[in-house]
Amino acid sequence: MSLIVMAISCQKETNEPISTGTVKDIDGNTYTTIQIGTQTWMAENLRTTRYCSGEAIPNITGEGPWESLTTGAWAYYNNDSQNLTSYGKLYNGYAVSNSLNICPCGWHVPTDTEWTTLTDQLGGVDQAGNKMKKTGTIYWSGTNQKATNESGFSGLPGGTRNYNGKFNAIGEEGLWWTSTDNNSADYAFYRYLVYNFDKAFRGSSSKEDGMSVRCIKD
Repeated sequence: MSLIVMAISCQKETNEPISTGTVKDIDGNTYTTIQIGTQTWMAENLRTTRYCSGEAIPNITGEGPWESLTTGAWAYYNNDSQNLTSYGKLYNGYAVSNSLNICPCGWHVPTDTEWTTLTDQLGGVDQAGNKMKKTGTIYWSGTNQKATNESGFSGLPGGTRNYNGKFNAIGEEGLWWTSTDNNSADYAFYRYLVYNFDKAFRGSSSKEDGMSVRCIKD
């Protein structure tokens, strides 16, 4: 009995959630998955170069070409592949809304409503942020003491690529697309976490911007 109590106590101290399994994308990248309430999420940012259909998603490095896009594309933050392992890739909103499906087959980019289900499960947007952030300050800038990652979402501050092709906010913000348009085929909702806030925020942005992607099981 004492050994069982000790194991439970250790898990609480480290706040390490238990993963539910893994999923592979079409490129063969493997992602840890986590059960949060009734939903199964990827616990890592997407890294694929192809849609579920097999069609390639272009890697666009130049600022000018990125700014003129109206079709799907991806980039490493700062065009530096060393950012891939921790943060995944940044995808513009046109890649997310493509019907070929950017996620592994059998998975999809969560809708705005599915993101709300997640934050509701974690006590609402005012509390969800800290429960979704990876703990410590290896990745997150400044103070991150309140982060618990008790959800297992393991959110990291991968930053963004603006519509003009410039990069910013790595270490400070993690931003993830939803698949829900906002009154236009060129704008969509997204969710984001900030290093010095407890909340999980909601915003809307042009699909010319680049953000991280998490997938949810169908």
